[in-house]
Order: sequence, then C-alpha cells, then structure tokens
Amino acid sequence: MARSMDRPRRQRRLSNVTNSSFSSTSPEREVDDDNDSFMLQANDSQSSVAASVDVMDDANFEERCRLSPVYRLPAELLIAIFGRLASTKDLMSCMLVTKDWARNSVALLWHRPQTNNWASIHSVVKSIRKTDRFFAYQDLVKRLNLSTLASQVSDGTLMGLTACKRIERLTLTNCAKLTDLSLTSLIQGNRSLIALDVTQLDQLTDRTLELVARNCVRLQGLNMTGCRRLTDQSLVQVANNCRQLKRLKCNSCSQLTDVSMLSVAQNSSHLLEIDLYDLPLLESESITALLTQCRQLRELRLARCPLITDQAFLQVPSKAAPFDALRILDLTDCQELTDKAIEKIVQTCPKLRNLILAKCRQLTDRAVWAITKLGRNLHYIHLGHCARITDASIIGLAKSCTRIRYIDLACCSNLTDQSITQLANLPKLKRVGLVKCAGITDRSIHALATYGGRVMQKPRDRQHNVSALERVHLSYCTLLTLDGIHTLLNNCPRLTHLSLTGVQAFLRDDLTVFCREAPAEFNDHQREVFCVFSGNGVSRLREYLNRASGPGLDTGMVNDSDDDNDGATLRALPLPPPPPPHHPNLIHTWNNPAFQNTNDQDIEDEDMEDDNDGVDTPNDGIGIIDAAAHGHMLNLDIHSTPANDPDQMIGGTQQNQGGALWAGGSGEAQHVTGMMSAAILDDADDLQ
Repeated sequence: MARSMDRPRRQRRLSNVTNSSFSSTSPEREVDDDNDSFMLQANDSQSSVAASVDVMDDANFEERCRLSPVYRLPAELLIAIFGRLASTKDLMSCMLVTKDWARNSVALLWHRPQTNNWASIHSVVKSIRKTDRFFAYQDLVKRLNLSTLASQVSDGTLMGLTACKRIERLTLTNCAKLTDLSLTSLIQGNRSLIALDVTQLDQLTDRTLELVARNCVRLQGLNMTGCRRLTDQSLVQVANNCRQLKRLKCNSCSQLTDVSMLSVAQNSSHLLEIDLYDLPLLESESITALLTQCRQLRELRLARCPLITDQAFLQVPSKAAPFDALRILDLTDCQELTDKAIEKIVQTCPKLRNLILAKCRQLTDRAVWAITKLGRNLHYIHLGHCARITDASIIGLAKSCTRIRYIDLACCSNLTDQSITQLANLPKLKRVGLVKCAGITDRSIHALATYGGRVMQKPRDRQHNVSALERVHLSYCTLLTLDGIHTLLNNCPRLTHLSLTGVQAFLRDDLTVFCREAPAEFNDHQREVFCVFSGNGVSRLREYLNRASGPGLDTGMVNDSDDDNDGATLRALPLPPPPPPHHPNLIHTWNNPAFQNTNDQDIEDEDMEDDNDGVDTPNDGIGIIDAAAHGHMLNLDIHSTPANDPDQMIGGTQQNQGGALWAGGSGEAQHVTGMMSAAILDDADDLQ
C-alpha cells in the first residue's frame, strides 16, 4: 500500500520538473547517461535542477538506483582515486570495468607513457598510429622522456611521435643523435610545451630554438646544456617571446654573450633560476642586469665565467632594495673577484643560504668577515682553494653563522686546529672538507667527534647530542693518527663517508681491506695511497678497530679528567701485516708529480667522485654534497630533492629523469630537486 502511494507522489514530482520554466544551458541527457551522476540522487528539496526522468522508464530508474554508489561517483572523484594507483596494470584493469571508468582512467595511463625500453616505445607509436583506436592517444601524452635510451634514440624514433601535439614536458637528455629535423617536426604546432630539456644535443642549431620561440609561448623551463652550436640569435627570440620563463640552464653554450643575457634580464621578470656555468664570453654587464631586473631570482650560477669582475656587483645601485629572493650564488673559479665584490654581494643579498667561492684565489679574511654578516641565514659555504684565509676569519664565521651545515676548506693551508675546533661547535654540521689542510692534528678530529670537545656523561644527553656528521674528508692531512680517527668513528654514528687518501697511518693492508675500490683510471701510484671508506665500509672499519683496540683505549679523549692512557695503541689482529715498506716518503707524496695522472687530477677528487654509497656524483669537488647538489652536472635536480622548498638544496635525484624532474611538477615548471641546488666545482687540480 505504501509503495503504491509513493509512486504517484514521485510521478507528480517528475511531472512538475518536466513542466518547470527553469532553463539550463546543459544538453538534454537520457536516463542512462551517467556523466553527471550526482544528478541522479533524490531531490527532496523539490529543486528544479533534478534529473528529468520519463515516467515510462520508472523500472530503469529504480534499477539504476540499486547500483553500487561507486558507479555513480563524479568524474573528479574517479580521477583522484585512479591517480593514487601505482601500477599501470591496475589502471588497465580499471579501464575494463565500464565506459565511464575507461574515459576517466585512460588519460592517467597515457599522461606519461613508459619509454624505458624499445618494446614500450614501439607499443606507444603503434597505438598512436592506429586508425580504429578507441581514444585519441596522441592528445593524451603530456610528458615524454627518452633519456633512458639516449644513446640509441635517433631522428627516426622521434618522427614516430610527431603526432603528439599536446606535450607539456619533453626530456631528451643526452640524445646526441637527434638533429633539427625531428625536433622541429615534433615542436611545430605544439603550443602546450612548458619545459624542454635538450642537454648535450650538440647537433642542435638555432633553427630549433627559433621554432620553440614562435610556438611555445608558455615555456617556463629550458635546459640547453652543452648545445654549443646555439647562439645569441635564437636565445634572444626565446627571451622576447617566452615571457613566462622561470628556469634557464645554458651551461657550456660557449657562443653565448652579453647580448642574449641582457635580453633575458629585460624580458624574464619571472625568472627564478639561471645557470650560466662555463660561458667564456660572458661579461659583467649582463650579471648586473640580472641582479637589477630579475627580482625574483633565487639561484644564480656563474661558475667558470672568467671575464666576470667586481664590477658585476659593484654596479648594482646602492639605493636599490635588498635582493631578498636570492638564496644560491655560485662564483666558482671567477678568479677576478676580490674582497670588494663579496662585501657588495652580502650587502645586496642578505639572505643568501648557499655561497660557493671555490677557487676565487684573491679572497682574504676580509671577504670572510663580510660573509659573517649573513649570520643564521648561511647554511652552505665553499671556500676551497682560498689559500689566503686564516684561522681568525674562520673562527668568526663559526661564531656568527651557527646554522652552517656544509663547509669546504680544502687547500686552505693556513688553517690550524684553532679554527677547526671552533667549527666543531656548529650543532648542525653534517659535512666538512679539510683536504690538504696539513696543519690540523688529532685535536681537530677529537673536537669534531665530540661536538666541540663536550663529551656527554649521561646516556640521555648523549642521545640528544649525537654528532650530526655524515661525511668527512681528511685526505692528505698527514698529521692524523689512528687514535684520532677511531674516536671520530665511535662518536659519529651517522658517518657514511670518510676519506683518508694519503694519510700514512691508514695505509695498512688490515685497514684498506675495508676501502672501496680505486677508480679504474688511476695509475699504480695513485692506487697505493687511495683510502676511502664509504657505506658499509665505514661500519666495518669501526667494528674492526673496536675489536682490535686495547682495553685502555678511551673513545672520548677530549677534556676528560681521567688518568687512563688516551694514547693507547691498537692491537693488530692476525690479519695482513701493517704498513707496507714501499712508502718511504709518503707524508709528502702528494707533492710528487708521479702521483698525478695526465689530467692533473687529484687522487682525493676520486674520493669524492662516484661514491659507492650513492651520495656524490662526478666533479663534486670535495664531495660534500649530494647528487642533486651539483647543478651543473645533473639535469635537474635539481631536486628531489627535497625539494619542493626552493630554499632547500640537498636531496636525491635521478640521472636519467633529471630533466623531467627539473622541468617541473604539474601546472608549472616547478623544480622538484632544485635545478641547480648547492653545486660544487670540479676540483680537478687539487694537486696544484
């Protein structure tokens, strides 16, 4: 009875809706059209926007209402749910459920097609070229990355994908066989491109970049590292037409001059990051323009630009507002810079976090005293090869900039224990480079190991004051002994890398057994003094020394009042014999040309390069930075790592997909790993 009374009521409600004077711009829908499935819910409020249902289809209506709610979810929710599926197989399964599910999952499946092997690429091309396909797959491809197969990708490969005209991020890192022929075909008519990575495409000419300028006005990220045939002519057009440019990387584009950089500065007001590494023709005028006009700039890399002088910074108007956005400044090997430039930089850019001044050989204590004004903002400082620096300024730096995490003082030969013991007080210090600081002794090592010599007595205190040190580079610090390093190992549980190349006390067969292998290109002399512990090798060395140590050995040797024998020696276990006799002059062996290879490459450089623990990458200098930290060697990171904070510079990355990560996240050219985060130079001439 109740059911029979309910039906006329629903019929009257539906009739009222049909005869309503409400007008809508939406097209008429059939009962089984579930595109807007939220319209099918009961309309208890008698609203005129309820779905129009014919009385004759009452049975179908009731059947539809009995369907599971999951089949009536709006498209937005379905896409959000499908987007959390990690497996392409799961997405394929979802496509086979209903037509509605297929429509909402196919875009996710084709958004970034797999191209990490030839079978996948062949499948993608075949699907795109089908005439009886269910969907227009070529319009669904938004990201294309061929860098995994870079050495095999040719023009023919790219020609099969030219139908994809809605690509937003195109990564062709190291695809050196590609030419203008295929790239112009792919870019022609593509107005969706916002990030392009053509790193090391040395056959590329201005023709391609000019086409990018005409077609890709939404471009936000451009990485043209190593494209040596590109000139000012094409980059000026990009700067004039692509006004949304945020990230630009022109490393080693040797033909670029101030002409193009002035155009970039004038037209790219949204620029966030620019890397001009190794541009021999670049002069000071364009740098002044960038600092004056690109007020949002966060990262500026000018490493190995030999013509840059103090005037690049001194010409910035003194009355201009502080350049608060800049966080990273790399001036590696800009040897014309003096203390005056550093003073102006600190005055103009008071919130710098990462400052790289390696091989700026004219700098003195005056420059370091200026840097102390950065205070707690400074997290990363590289002063390698600044040989005029002394203890006085480094002590001031450690007292003023208490948030330093990474510091490199390689080859600062005037430094002694006095400054290093002060650095040991830095609570956040993670990585320190003291390569060839020949004046330091075990006193410095003990201070680093025990957090400035403050040995915590209570276990609870020790737990909360554990050393943060992760990587320590002490190669060619020839005054160090086994006891000092043993203390370092026992007090730094987070230590994952320890380089002791050329330190005589560690050139013993029972200790070097825990070292990683020397690089294949090393000669015999270099192999003899190579001593780098990384990853599990550090833990194994610690365990071995603890087993071999005498009962009187104290691992907390600094500032204690006990009368035990702090100098107790290690008992050699029945393993291979101690130091080989063929190193009579080992203490000074790094000055011997016989230990240098033809490229004048420092043995310690390889300590930091190609680490087995996966932290450093080639040309990391003293190797105290992560892979993403080396902006001009990776196609970023920039990033992830960590990354999404533009001020955070350290993190992991993927070499093959670096360009894609660098190009950005969805919606804009957002740098996942920091395109050029805290990069360090290639210390290829540490032996000089």
